[in-house]
Amino acid sequence: MSTAAPRTAGPDHLWSVDEHLDDILATVRPLEPIELQLLDAQGCVLVEDVTVPVSLPPFDNSSMDGYAVRVADVAGASEQYPAALEVVGDLAAGQADLLQVGPGQAVRIMTGAPLPPGAETVVPVEWTDGGLGEGPVTGMRARSLAPEGATGQVLVYRPAEARAHVRARGSDVRAGDRALEAGTVLGPPQISLLAAVGRGTVRVHPRPRVVVLSTGSELVQPDEKLSAGQIYDSNSFSLTACARDAGAIAYRVGAVADDADTLRDTIEDQLVRADLVVTTGGVSVGAYDVVREALSSVGDEDEPGGGIDFRKLAMQPGKPQGFGSIGPDHTPLLALPGNPVSSYVSFELFARPAIRTLMGLADVHRPRTRATLTAGGALSSPKGRRQFLRGRYADGEVTTVGGAGSHLVAALAQANALIVVPEDVESVAPGADVEVILLG
Repeated sequence: MSTAAPRTAGPDHLWSVDEHLDDILATVRPLEPIELQLLDAQGCVLVEDVTVPVSLPPFDNSSMDGYAVRVADVAGASEQYPAALEVVGDLAAGQADLLQVGPGQAVRIMTGAPLPPGAETVVPVEWTDGGLGEGPVTGMRARSLAPEGATGQVLVYRPAEARAHVRARGSDVRAGDRALEAGTVLGPPQISLLAAVGRGTVRVHPRPRVVVLSTGSELVQPDEKLSAGQIYDSNSFSLTACARDAGAIAYRVGAVADDADTLRDTIEDQLVRADLVVTTGGVSVGAYDVVREALSSVGDEDEPGGGIDFRKLAMQPGKPQGFGSIGPDHTPLLALPGNPVSSYVSFELFARPAIRTLMGLADVHRPRTRATLTAGGALSSPKGRRQFLRGRYADGEVTTVGGAGSHLVAALAQANALIVVPEDVESVAPGADVEVILLG
């Protein structure tokens, strides 16, 4: 787990976005490596290079159904003058007993079967009469008609170059090659490669377990009936989905009422399955902002820097934030504001990089680019705050989606980017070049 870094800023300090993020990333550390079975390691990050123990493929094998022959025996073969070869047996994939191919001979071979001794090339079955003496055939029709293990004669109607339709030993990777580098995220292709070279387990940083909970007595679960003054809890669903998108194993906890003792107990109960806790709501200074009330005094007196520090950031949306560690393992906790857009933007800027750091990734940030602001009037931004506006990005251009309000969830669902307006900029006109954080 992580250990919180000392926080020297006073309670009235207005933190910049970069200061807050740097504090988080200086505190959070990659999770300790563990050995996992291949499928359990999907989505995890390798902590060591993987060297190939055996060449892939491990032997020369046929890439076609056909006949393994000597090049000289089919040289000059044609429709008019086919090469007639004696079929000395069949060779299927996985067969250990290899048949010797001598002059004037052929072995009927299936895809993936090892190239038999003496054979130099493979003639596809489509270039032959399939061993029936009927002329060229399509596919392996002849194989299904011939008796199992039959021998006889095959007519070959086209020549074949040496090593044609042969997958050479080590043509994919050779023994001793580096198959995957440390830091690689294991997706389906990487899992396939590991299995192909015989690795059943791999050493990785595990996917972090993230517990997400929202606070507020006004919150009701979807599908339940709303009473006067109530709203549906969307934040816990949004942020749980965000955590999974970032690569975490995420657990959503139902909304907790505005009671400090209940919230504190709920968080402590969740620590057993958490590498990171994310709360949303209750971080301002109102009478019912219980996250601040519940967690401000949490910490171990013997561990300087422990507990949760609540601070104001020079950003919009998302000014109130909290960060620190909690519990005996110093589990990091991010306390995000409760307005839907504020919580989403805050997660993207702070929680996602923390999750990616726990995973052991080198690049923890969303990609950024420059774009031309199009359509609409000039954008206004409060002086001294870095503003993040929802936008729709495509082909080097970005358009704002919805207004600046931190409650506009419908507009957020249409956005695929955040438009960044720096602290020293108060107005941005259409046609201006702006920084864009790509969300998809």
